[in-house]
Amino acid sequence: MKLSQFIFSFLMGYFCYSLIEIVMRGYTHWTMSLTGGLVLAVLYAVNRCRTMTLIRSCAVGTLLITAIEFAVGVFDNMIMHWNVWDYSDMPLNLLGQICIPFSCFWFLLCIPARLLCRHMDRRLGRTVKYKKAVPIASEQPL
Repeated sequence: MKLSQFIFSFLMGYFCYSLIEIVMRGYTHWTMSLTGGLVLAVLYAVNRCRTMTLIRSCAVGTLLITAIEFAVGVFDNMIMHWNVWDYSDMPLNLLGQICIPFSCFWFLLCIPARLLCRHMDRRLGRTVKYKKAVPIASEQPL
């Protein structure tokens, strides 16, 4: 993956996730914008694999997002005490930083994210076109 592809996918994730949070919660935190950027850049790299099926992409994406969310949550909420979010009242949560219901939401969110990643890859990534080999004049039979 080129640096320009990483930067573009990061910025798309930064702005798209910020917009989702603002629409759903009414606000966002700057660390969540950065996290959204990192997540989409990672998902872009994962979805560049042509053998990646939709279900596999969503499963891998869910695990990656949940792991990143946990790491950011520990830093933001437990170490820095910024109280960006708290899943303590959600079922099946781990330290109030991640929970099964939001992991299910990440699975569903990976569907449009995959479509976005595939579209970005078509526009940014696979720019080299392979042409059919044409024999050189000296190689043609007489």
